[in-house]
Amino acid sequence: MRGGGDAGAYCAPARDGTVEPAGSHVLDTQALASVTVGRVAGGENLNRALAGLWQEHPLLTAQQRGAITDLCYGTLRFGLRLQAVLDALLAKKLSDPALRWLLLVTLYQLEHTRAAPYAIVDHAVRCVARLGTPQAGGLVNAVLRNFLRRRAALLAKADQSDVGRFSYPQWWIDKVRAQLPQHYALVLHAGNLHPPYTLRVNARRMQRSDYLALLEREGIVGVPVGVSGVRLARALPVGRLPGFAEGIVSVQDAAAQFAAPLLEVEPGMRVLDACAAPGGKTTHLLELADLDLTALDHDAARLDRVRENLERLKLKARLLVGNAADPASWWDGEPYQRILADVPCSASGVVRRHPDIKWLRRPADIKQFAVQQERLVDGLWKTLASGGKFLYTTCSIFEEENCMQLSRFLARHADARTLTLHGFQSRDGTPDGLLLPDNEHDGFFYALLQKI
Repeated sequence: MRGGGDAGAYCAPARDGTVEPAGSHVLDTQALASVTVGRVAGGENLNRALAGLWQEHPLLTAQQRGAITDLCYGTLRFGLRLQAVLDALLAKKLSDPALRWLLLVTLYQLEHTRAAPYAIVDHAVRCVARLGTPQAGGLVNAVLRNFLRRRAALLAKADQSDVGRFSYPQWWIDKVRAQLPQHYALVLHAGNLHPPYTLRVNARRMQRSDYLALLEREGIVGVPVGVSGVRLARALPVGRLPGFAEGIVSVQDAAAQFAAPLLEVEPGMRVLDACAAPGGKTTHLLELADLDLTALDHDAARLDRVRENLERLKLKARLLVGNAADPASWWDGEPYQRILADVPCSASGVVRRHPDIKWLRRPADIKQFAVQQERLVDGLWKTLASGGKFLYTTCSIFEEENCMQLSRFLARHADARTLTLHGFQSRDGTPDGLLLPDNEHDGFFYALLQKI
């Protein structure tokens, strides 16, 4: 849902809870969240929009940044449902998009946070009234108080439409329903939950049981998940994770932790991790065995993230900037025994971590990703040794990027065969290799191939 306008026209920042005209040195989290949501609705990536906001307002405290981030994530996650509620509250469509973003942020606060409703409404009213537009303040006050009076009926009305019920674009809902008819409601619901916070214990440094004991001594609740994962009851900054700085653990979703074991690497193997940044799977492979590993990515800046992770974990790999679809520009001609292709995708399986995807993706994007994926896997296949294994993975749940991509690849390459995926099982009614998002992990797809 693209939109125009910038909520920054309405208010500027405020430390003390007040809102001053634009250009003020004080900062208001509600106002700045609406600015950021407006930028995302206008087509900007949320991470980029937040980074720009921090640059514009360097006096924001860590607490203020956290509050703004939470408001943005929540509003984008439930914004399409809240828009259905807002439409029912308005006699006519708002002419000012900035006011729309402010109202959506405020509705999110009223419905999903524990802040006092009177304070939320008062902040929103002052945000517009201080600009000398009392009619806007009156409208905001009336809309929000009307919501508080009629909340149950308004939400019930929103539930009568797919978009209002699930808070996704209609095309997305239709696609998931058509492709996963047995599971679509659960999948859509899972995409609106807070994601699990999962760690991967570095087997070179510590056994998982010992790390769980360490967490218990620190008063941190964690449970085992998968082979080497630990899911925490609540998210913590990495600086507060026992052993993180020492390389004992890394943050990695449980679904992503399947990748390295599926390749069945052995010491000394020549391995390529294509599209490697930020390096979670690169480092996991190296935790399993001493390898001659190359981490490839087209973006040199993103490879810096891989380098940082390698240094923290005290691991070594060859870092290479290059386009995986064009091996002639970077490949030395010596085949790889193992290749991991974690290709760019729609990220539909990790939408709860990136709720701006709901607002930014378009149906045509899925086809474009599929074309890009095809070029990447065809290019990388040339570099695989005979008998070598190739793991194709996406964090998408859409079949155009997954099982359909695999079928087309096998039709093009007579020297490829699929191998059994050990360690997990897809749900009934879903394609082999597809992991649906749930309370334990994100949505992922895996296909293991061998060159024959």
